[in-house]
Amino acid sequence: MKKHLKALLFTSLLGLVSIALAQDVATDAKKAADDTAKATDKAAKKTGHATKTAATDTAKGTEKAADKTGAATKKAAKDTAKGTEKAADKTGHATKTVAKDAEKGAKDAGHDVKKGTEKAVDAIK
Repeated sequence: MKKHLKALLFTSLLGLVSIALAQDVATDAKKAADDTAKATDKAAKKTGHATKTAATDTAKGTEKAADKTGAATKKAAKDTAKGTEKAADKTGHATKTVAKDAEKGAKDAGHDVKKGTEKAVDAIK
């Protein structure tokens, strides 16, 4: 009977140890899950912050680029307008010169026609 009692006591102790170990494993698993959740939460917050910072930096960079592009476009438009105005002035001057030359040529031609007509009339008389 003593042997049976010892065996029963030994089996009971083994059962208690396995229950205690199982509780420790469950506690450890819960603690690991909690730690993982906290680490994931921290990582998500850091990722969100980094994403927000990157988006803000990108927006600022885009705005600066747009401003520079706008300024360059405005300058190009002014330069083009100035160039066009200069070309128009030169064209206007050249046209005016040609018109004066044409007018002078017409006067000269008219004068020549008049002299020719006078000579013809004199010759007929």
